[in-house]
Amino acid sequence: MQVSITGITGNMGQAVLEEVLKIDEIDKLKLLVLPEDKRINDIVKKYKKYPEKFKKFDIVFGNLKDARTCNFLVADSDYVVNLAAVIPPHSDKFPMKAIECNEIGVNNLVSSIERMEKQPKFIHISTVALYGNRNSKHIWGQVGDPLLVSPFDIYSATKLRGEFRVLESGIKNWAILRQSAMLHKNMMSDNISDGLMFHTCFNAPLEWVTAHDSGVLIANILKSDLKEDLKDKFWKKCFNIGGGDYNRLTGFDTLNDGFKMIGGGAKNFFKPNYNATRNFHGVWFYDGHKLNDLFSYQQQDTAFYWAEILKTHSYYKMGRIVPKAVIRKFVIKRLFKDDNSPAYWFKHNDQARLQAYFGGKGKYLAITDDWKNFPLLVENKDEEGKDLNYPELKNIKNAKLIDYGFDREKQIALKDLQNVAKLHGGKLISKKFDGLYAKHEWETQDGEIFKATPFTVLIAGHWYNPIYKEYVWDFDRLSKKDKIFSQIWLDSHSEKENFTYYFDEKFNARMKVK
Repeated sequence: MQVSITGITGNMGQAVLEEVLKIDEIDKLKLLVLPEDKRINDIVKKYKKYPEKFKKFDIVFGNLKDARTCNFLVADSDYVVNLAAVIPPHSDKFPMKAIECNEIGVNNLVSSIERMEKQPKFIHISTVALYGNRNSKHIWGQVGDPLLVSPFDIYSATKLRGEFRVLESGIKNWAILRQSAMLHKNMMSDNISDGLMFHTCFNAPLEWVTAHDSGVLIANILKSDLKEDLKDKFWKKCFNIGGGDYNRLTGFDTLNDGFKMIGGGAKNFFKPNYNATRNFHGVWFYDGHKLNDLFSYQQQDTAFYWAEILKTHSYYKMGRIVPKAVIRKFVIKRLFKDDNSPAYWFKHNDQARLQAYFGGKGKYLAITDDWKNFPLLVENKDEEGKDLNYPELKNIKNAKLIDYGFDREKQIALKDLQNVAKLHGGKLISKKFDGLYAKHEWETQDGEIFKATPFTVLIAGHWYNPIYKEYVWDFDRLSKKDKIFSQIWLDSHSEKENFTYYFDEKFNARMKVK
């Protein structure tokens, strides 16, 4: 059996490689690697010590943006696992690379498989970033929630388009897995090297899964399918990769746990006005159990992860003898000069980003620098400072879900398609329901006609809008007529906001008032 894998040098990729090498039925692993990616040298060095494993390697140097490379990669494969992605902050600094990998690359992979007489099964890793910003009002979500990718996040926009291509493809057996926030061995060092760290809202819901568990998941999918074709249990479906009850935290919790390694916590090293208050991405998965029910991959929790990081990176303990004010100045505040940080946006009068991430310059300046006056969910205060019960909020039995416009527990009928389209401010053009995976015609509130399956629209949550074809985030306007979008968008945006966010031809952040 041959399995082709992209993104193998990444954090999830290396974990997947380690686990799939344990599957005896795999004879060849075709691994796509960028020619300039030096991380492959360490991987080769590691596995050369195990000849029985290393002989399975077939390393293909190339780029997903090259269609011929994709044709060669998928040839004779039984499975193709697409882990490749250009993620933040790399995607923020090199947007064309994000486009080439996350969008063009996915299209090339899909097209290559579509042309094959004997198609491999295709597993595509998507992202939680598609759900956009969440807060305590709708802290729980599931597959089918509206996909309101955050303004100026080119990563989520390109991943959205890539996922849509897979959903609407002619591949006979595909599965989409939306990866949650992932804990990996380089996370701490990555987060103190870029202003991206300040994008994490302190009250943002984050459901973590480790790279190890993600690797176990992919291996268990392959092993399960080899024993018994998973058919409608798994293929042609979309899932969230959940981490489990014990891995549901907030941005504050996560920073707090991480900085405990150096003898402090979030309040010792951050001020409330360092980080964004909206425009992030994260959600607690109401349906995160579904994949685990099938493949039993959830093994590690965040406590185990931080203990392992401290064990393997003992130098973090050195931070305990350094005054916390010194660490704040030379580790955290030095990133204020990074062009990905809010402090930089303020200094350079980046009105577009200040509006997107805070609701405007005035709201940015109004954020307190005193933790005593900043409401935190973990301290039983909602974003507006009102009392709430955080343990009750975390209880999945109390999850507040949105109105999807149809009964998710019943068989879908024509009236469901019509009602969902109407709630989006559009309409269904097709006159009959031809099946969950048949192409239907829909009309948006802007009068644009698009084709998509009922699965894509109702089950996976896609609804065509400007972000599918250009870098324009127009959700302020759209949510005024779209009753599905508005349920989430207006949780963190005022109905009075009338901004359109967009990138110019040089990928500079811009906005205009409608």
